[in-house]
Amino acid sequence: MRDQELKVQTTCPYCGVGCGVDISGTPDDVAPVAGMKTHPANFGRLCVKGSALHNTLGPDDRLLHPTLNGSQTSWDVALNLVADKIRQVISTHGPDAVAFYGSGQLLTEDYYVANKLMKGFIGSANMDTNSRLCMASAVASYKRSIGSDTVPGCYEDLEQADLLVLTGSNAAWAHPILFQRMTAAKKARPEMKVVVIDPRKTATCDLADLHLPIKPGSDTTLFNALLTYLHQQDALDNEFIANCSENIEAALEAASGAARDFAELAAITDVPEQDLETFFTWFKDTPKTVSFYSQGVNQSVDGTDKANSIVNLHLATGRIGKPGACPFSITGQPNAMGGREVGGLANQLAAHMDFSPADRDRVRRFWNSPAVAEKPGLKAVDLFSEVKSGKIKFLWVMSTNPLVSMPDADDVKEAMKHCELVVVSDCMANTDTTAAAHVLLPAASWGEKNGTVTNSERRISRQRGFLPSPGEARPDWWIISQVAQRMGYEEEFSYDHPSQIFDEHARLSSFENNGSRDFDLSGLVGMSQDQYDALAPIQWPVNEEYPEGRARFYDDGRFYTASQKAKFIPVLAEAPVRKGSTSSDTLNMNTGRVRDHWHTMTRTAKAAVLARHIAEPYADFHPEDAMRLGIRDNKLVRIFNDRGQIVVRAQVRTDQAQRKGEVFVPMHWTSRYASQARMGALINKDNDPISGQPALKMSDVQAEAYPTQWEGFLLTARDLGPLDTDYWVYNVTDSAHMYEISGQSDPVEFMASVRNKFAANKWLMFSDPANLHYRLCLIEDDKLQAVLFVHKEYDFSSRQWLIDTFAQDELSMQDRRAILAGRPLGKQEDKGAIICSCFQVGENSIKEAIAGGCGSAEELGKSLKCGTNCGSCIPELKSLIAKYQPAEAVE
Repeated sequence: MRDQELKVQTTCPYCGVGCGVDISGTPDDVAPVAGMKTHPANFGRLCVKGSALHNTLGPDDRLLHPTLNGSQTSWDVALNLVADKIRQVISTHGPDAVAFYGSGQLLTEDYYVANKLMKGFIGSANMDTNSRLCMASAVASYKRSIGSDTVPGCYEDLEQADLLVLTGSNAAWAHPILFQRMTAAKKARPEMKVVVIDPRKTATCDLADLHLPIKPGSDTTLFNALLTYLHQQDALDNEFIANCSENIEAALEAASGAARDFAELAAITDVPEQDLETFFTWFKDTPKTVSFYSQGVNQSVDGTDKANSIVNLHLATGRIGKPGACPFSITGQPNAMGGREVGGLANQLAAHMDFSPADRDRVRRFWNSPAVAEKPGLKAVDLFSEVKSGKIKFLWVMSTNPLVSMPDADDVKEAMKHCELVVVSDCMANTDTTAAAHVLLPAASWGEKNGTVTNSERRISRQRGFLPSPGEARPDWWIISQVAQRMGYEEEFSYDHPSQIFDEHARLSSFENNGSRDFDLSGLVGMSQDQYDALAPIQWPVNEEYPEGRARFYDDGRFYTASQKAKFIPVLAEAPVRKGSTSSDTLNMNTGRVRDHWHTMTRTAKAAVLARHIAEPYADFHPEDAMRLGIRDNKLVRIFNDRGQIVVRAQVRTDQAQRKGEVFVPMHWTSRYASQARMGALINKDNDPISGQPALKMSDVQAEAYPTQWEGFLLTARDLGPLDTDYWVYNVTDSAHMYEISGQSDPVEFMASVRNKFAANKWLMFSDPANLHYRLCLIEDDKLQAVLFVHKEYDFSSRQWLIDTFAQDELSMQDRRAILAGRPLGKQEDKGAIICSCFQVGENSIKEAIAGGCGSAEELGKSLKCGTNCGSCIPELKSLIAKYQPAEAVE
């Protein structure tokens, strides 16, 4: 059985693109994954994260057994405790004292069962999800304007558009495969125009004909001014407005106050007048326009209004439901949309129903439940506040890490201490959130899970398991169903296979629907388990009218509002209110992703290949801010406010990528992987009053240099966990565990703390205390076990030669001398910082190839292979060409 050949088609568990993945090899030796050539999302391509999925399947850090207060227990004990506690809390305090917090990492079937238990049988809507942090504003805006949480278009629209507007989206890093599809479309049709609206100059700007680096918070002003301009230029689709919409007058009146002219708009947005005029003219003259927007729009106190200002533009010009024309909200997680289909947000019921009396009664009758929740539940920020206040007595966190991702994350950590019982079901044992739980339930992970996910174009795909779960790990739907059965609901939760759950989900979508709701899977009702297992990717709705799925909505002019007409939403543009200190030293902190990591790194940090592009948490500074604050490039910096602090490495951007007065910090690093890098601890709880989505893009902080006495790195044959020093960052390599380290205390004491972690004491040492230089290594049975370098000022150059030494079965005398010398003896290639993760091509190699005549990304690809797999590094290759190309080649 264990030697059987694998041939499985599944779906990538990362971003909302929803790429198909081909699995081969054996269960004991899964081959490097490949993109599924027939999947309509990616047609065979995978980004570097997807390409490294097979490297994340190992058992390291897995949660293998149920635990109670840190001690292993049985499933029966754990499940009975959870069920009993829920019943006791309901009996004593009522159902609203219970809360669930889910994740876009859950499969639709998992989500469905959790939502059914919470809202239909516990009787409270206090189930929210980390999708609240990424998609809630987009959802709210769609529902206000078009009547339903429905992305109007499909990925093909990105290729068919004549004008592509990307706003608040670094698609090159966050949605690389869609970015590559856009890039290919632009190459095939150079006349296609691309506008990027983003305060930062990101890798996505590589595709742009025009970059508008707007002042944060001025988005709505920009879009309102554009709506006014279109009206003044008589560029509205009056026929569509008259026949298919309502409330245009109110929207135009609200928009008219944005800016009197281009000069005032330029002053508000901090963008040159000429660039604004160019954008407005392109939008006016280009019927086939797609607006592609993401977290830069959603994650703000007026995210819903921002999104509606975009939708208003498309309604005013009739650019919705047509090939190459739609307002396209791109989701962040692999199953954020699937979670919303089953009511995963606290203000939803299943199957795109709400809390109207008719919807509640319909869901109650279908589920045969005792009482469906009567009103919307607590949204994420308020939910954790009520945990802290003591009103929520039981909290179950499923497949997410809110102690890192939530705003004011230290306050969330404190809140957990006030809850009578915290349950966490996760596949990973060592996260900030699992450390705060009373009960841990081991969940199945990608490669083991069996179910469906829905991507950003409404395409349902199968995620198929191909490995047995390690230890006692079980699927989330099974765990939740077992708790429900122990609460007395055996018949209603008697699932044996996810296909049964999917069928119930599909039946609910069609129950008393008759075309009144957008979400309809009636065409998939009644599938056998074999048919479910063989389900091909398909876009909803799937019903009698659309048996093969529907690519676009609203091409018929019918919307899901009460009047069946789209509704313009009056939006007032208001500058964001800055809170806290507003001194000249105050900076606005923006947050986002890096190219090769995902969310809180619990999966990507297991793949050595993904740590090589960006190995440390960092902060991007404008040169003038850095000079004023005494911050040096590549040195440590402390970023702080009244809520907390982080210590990361400074990057002083001389490429005009960072606006003055602002700082960018990635979201990924946790207490597992860095000593002080949880950026969520700095973010306040401000959130959109309509959607409840936190304003993760705008927090006031201060920054200062973080002086240290010494710097260095540690390589070991095993994971040592947290280190006893001020600054450390942990990464895995192909053959060792690596720590970047620095400290303000005596380095000798730190070195002693490291040596104490090993039983053996056969350390070799080079010591130069006067210059604060130390090099130590531990060798056992001729194999390298640890290397520790401490210097006063360390040159952060390649350590690959040392990493390779850990892989050797036996050390030579020359190897030992090289370690103590601190450099390889003899000729040794130094690739430099890794730019192309797929083929491990470094900056030094690229620089040499450019000097040798490679003047384009394509030529570099032919010479070094960089950029020829996922293409994510192509923008950086172009930047290096501009940086290193010989002067005569530029002339």
